[in-house]
Amino acid sequence: MILGIESSCDDSSIALMGLNLDLIYHKKITQELEHSKYGGVVPELAARLHTAALPNLIKEIKPYFKDIKAIAVTNSPGLSVSLVSGVSVAKALSIALKLPLIEINHLVGHIYSLFLNSPARLPLGVLLVSGGHTMVLDINENGDIAVLVETSDDSFGESFDKVAKMMGLGYPGGVAIENLATKSTKDRYKFTIPLKGDSRLEYSFSGLKNQVRIEIEKSLTNGNKDFADIAFGFQRAACEHIIDKLSKICNQRKFSSLGVVGGASANKYLRGRLLEICDKFDMSLLLAPMEFCSDNAVMIARAGVEKYQKGNFINLNDLKISPRSSLSSIYL
Repeated sequence: MILGIESSCDDSSIALMGLNLDLIYHKKITQELEHSKYGGVVPELAARLHTAALPNLIKEIKPYFKDIKAIAVTNSPGLSVSLVSGVSVAKALSIALKLPLIEINHLVGHIYSLFLNSPARLPLGVLLVSGGHTMVLDINENGDIAVLVETSDDSFGESFDKVAKMMGLGYPGGVAIENLATKSTKDRYKFTIPLKGDSRLEYSFSGLKNQVRIEIEKSLTNGNKDFADIAFGFQRAACEHIIDKLSKICNQRKFSSLGVVGGASANKYLRGRLLEICDKFDMSLLLAPMEFCSDNAVMIARAGVEKYQKGNFINLNDLKISPRSSLSSIYL
């Protein structure tokens, strides 16, 4: 079996997956409550919490030590102080148990969340909306990844977190905004869809965020009574921005399947709009299970199984963290 370790941001998680893709163990300790009071992740706090949580998680899988074949760990991208926590634990276990190491790109892990108990289906188009990342990928039959679109400023998920913080809804903001939007009874706010009609294939959420900020400040004068309607208008505009650029890509390229991954892919409004675009362009929509949309070690272990079978290991001294990384030179 493969041990997966994930600590790229604010979740400490480990998983054990058999080489036949059976999930044997998975546990995640979230830090959401600790960071919520600050309206976002505090790196130093995240590091301390990882240092406390990961050893306790490892203790729980001690009975399986003799059956582990390799250790797969997230080493990029992410918060440097968080990545160090997971990589340090992986290295210590590698030495103690004499096991090989496998480095895993966190974003590749999210792609494998589509195939947790089955072989990867390639070629594939992917919408990745995870943390600070918003991009559309074209993955060919050999697993080579081409980045077609990225964001030029805020990501989809970051924009939800920042709007939630403006409203005092705490962290994480995605679920808070989505829940608040369901309470809207008036279709009042028609925020401008970013880059609508612009031929550029890129995402940008900073302008939309500024529009929303102005309306939030106005609403503060009437006891926040407009917040639900603002949340609905913002969510719709942000999702329509995703769909607008994705439609342009689908007009240029033919995908037989579209995968959607990352924590923000759990947004039900976005999923509904993606179903519509898949019907329009005759694509199959692939979604990760809801419980594995956000950061988790199961997807890291799954990616680790793939690398293990290919004999793709890394020497202990060569395993380093990389807070920022490009997918352009990476393949599945």
